[in-house]
Amino acid sequence: MAALPAAADDNCGMRVSVDIRDGQTQAYSFGVAADETTALATLVLLPGGGGAVNLDAQGCPRDLTGNTLTRNVSAFRAAGFTTALVDAPTDHQSGDGLGGFRTDSAHADDLGAVIADIRGRSALPVYIVGSSRGTISAVNAAANLTGIYAPDGVILFSPITSGRVGGQKAWVAQTVFDASLGNIHQPILVVAHESDACIRTPPEKARDILPRTNGAIEQMVMVTGGPATDTGVTGVKACQGKFPHGFGGQDDLVNKLISEFVANAAAR
Repeated sequence: MAALPAAADDNCGMRVSVDIRDGQTQAYSFGVAADETTALATLVLLPGGGGAVNLDAQGCPRDLTGNTLTRNVSAFRAAGFTTALVDAPTDHQSGDGLGGFRTDSAHADDLGAVIADIRGRSALPVYIVGSSRGTISAVNAAANLTGIYAPDGVILFSPITSGRVGGQKAWVAQTVFDASLGNIHQPILVVAHESDACIRTPPEKARDILPRTNGAIEQMVMVTGGPATDTGVTGVKACQGKFPHGFGGQDDLVNKLISEFVANAAAR
């Protein structure tokens, strides 16, 4: 059952806390579309990294603010979406954050609790949107949840498709391919940047996702150009929002791709 939300911030939304496992809670920031009468969907936003955006009492993120999804919350609402920016649960706020928990069935259940709570606040279709490591969480939820807990659509930006087996931290081996992708029947959009130099998100491997899903609608977009192209930064250092990995300088395009895909799915 959700706790009473804090007062809403005009830019961030309002902080909502949902009871999940063993006395833990899962917070998210809920913000309504600028024009509720023409709203397209609710976007459940799952940033990458450790996933802990460290929401304050007003629902504003204090961390991961440069992430593709975090920095675009206001723009998404202006474009006709209700938004739910999801924080890491209370037992994954420190250290590696979500780390290896992203592939766990309990993590999918946590996200299902958030989705069910959102459905109690809005009748709009719910799209789960992940960026970078958030894509592992997104496919985990989409592949394993059913009924009111399941998202109506899936959108992946810079999906994690290449892991490191035998690394110091075992969870670095995790990718979106660890999920039962064949269980995804919702509309699904995969977006990669051809100049993404992040070692975990080689753009060509993003094309291997949709042949394994069974989406009602399936679309792959390979983005080109942008002011962050040809920075010369590679490896782990390139896995940041300001680089092609995070579609740096291309926020309008990110918004456009989501809007067009959701509108197309609604028209089917």
